[in-house]
Amino acid sequence: MSYARVLCVGLVGVTGHVVQVEADLASGLPTVAITGLPDTALHEARDRVRAAVVNSGRTWPNRRITINLLPATLPKYGSSFDLAIAAAVLGSAGELPLLPLERVVVLGELGLDGTVRPVRGVLPMVAAAARAGHDRVIVPVENAAEAAVIPGVRVRAVDTLHRLVTFVTEGSPLLEPPQGAPAAAPPVPDLADVAGQLLGRRALEVAAAGGHHLALLGPPGAGKTMLAERLPSVLPELDDDAAMEVTALHSIAGLIPPGGQLIRRPPFQAPHHTATVPALVGGGSGLARPGAVSLAHRGVLFLDEAPEFAKGALDALRQPLEHGRVRLARSRGAAEYPARVQLVLAANPCPCAKPSGDVTCECSPLTRRRYLGRLSGPLLDRIDVQVTVQPVRAAELTEVAGSGESSAAVASRVAAARAAAAARWSGLGRRINAELPGPVLRRPPWCLPAPDTRELRARLDAGSLSARGFDRVLRLAWTIADLDGRDRPDADDVREAIGLRTGEAL
Repeated sequence: MSYARVLCVGLVGVTGHVVQVEADLASGLPTVAITGLPDTALHEARDRVRAAVVNSGRTWPNRRITINLLPATLPKYGSSFDLAIAAAVLGSAGELPLLPLERVVVLGELGLDGTVRPVRGVLPMVAAAARAGHDRVIVPVENAAEAAVIPGVRVRAVDTLHRLVTFVTEGSPLLEPPQGAPAAAPPVPDLADVAGQLLGRRALEVAAAGGHHLALLGPPGAGKTMLAERLPSVLPELDDDAAMEVTALHSIAGLIPPGGQLIRRPPFQAPHHTATVPALVGGGSGLARPGAVSLAHRGVLFLDEAPEFAKGALDALRQPLEHGRVRLARSRGAAEYPARVQLVLAANPCPCAKPSGDVTCECSPLTRRRYLGRLSGPLLDRIDVQVTVQPVRAAELTEVAGSGESSAAVASRVAAARAAAAARWSGLGRRINAELPGPVLRRPPWCLPAPDTRELRARLDAGSLSARGFDRVLRLAWTIADLDGRDRPDADDVREAIGLRTGEAL
């Protein structure tokens, strides 16, 4: 037999596609040709696979070998095809009867000594195989727990190429996925640790309940970072679908937690202010990798010292914030990643960052305006809640530690508010107020009475609010009503929403 075929999976973005790895032996000068739009890592697979086969005690066929990856029009990236290529080559040489691998998806990278090494993206790969009707997969042993998360798929693991060969030729058993209790999640900071900051706490609770973006402005040491770091602690745990999306993204990035369990806690990403555009939104040569905005999907993206970020990097976030997805086009194809995040910005009032009222601050009003002006108007227009955090007073700071309201208490109100919003908008396919299209709230039956929105309409006519800001204030008003347990917002809710939106809240 001079032809063999083994199944594998390739990833484009977060989407997996079943790939047929074909191997054909022909007469001619000994060489290995790989076709089907492989990248550099795949071109190098011929040397890795050859060494692994020889060092596993098998004979490498001394003939012309053509390896084709179908569909040929789909770009292929990475080293996850190594194990399938080795099986296909040995099968085409007649050394490996491939009937036991019929309709089995094989994933894994090979070391030169024949060991099977873990690869990134196993979770979305196995999910793609299951969608295509393949319910048996063979993966590296380090990826077995991750692959076993997908329901309805029989997962077996290998640690060496020799183990796979003896399974096919002699029927020796493969390794089972490890069984054990999931690793305990690390503790998260508690909101009870924050001293004072009643306005900041209220803004954080409203942002969490409605999924709204948040900007915290104020002097250093006021507690902006502490508040932002505690936002995930008041958010509900991810449901199955959201957890699968988040875990798949972290799998692609090689950040899957130990034990391979689904990520249930909303992720928190806080990139340094020197982060580039590719680091924030994704990029890289060949296949574009997910950036911080995608790794924070269904969670929080925190930009501390936001004016210190490059203007281009900040403005690159505008489209993901609006649409909840990032599409990265490259010469060899495009990758799309989900990016539905809660953005939290923190900024000092001036470059010197001296405490409020400090006489040593020499920044002029123009310098202050220019510093905060690095946050562009179009970006700030997408931030629902914008509040100024005041310095903490001595009486607040010296209170008994943990005397403030805990994250658990706030999280219970946030969960109730989100449940009310989900029940109300279920017919529209929405779950939180921040996701609601603006026109819905301006038309019956959801439009508010004219007296309740008088001040809001006056600000729109005066130009102090944009049309986007108008809709965002309405969403905030609905969130405030949900937190207070009322069916519809009233004039007081709209007034508070205006204050949270414009930074005029007291």
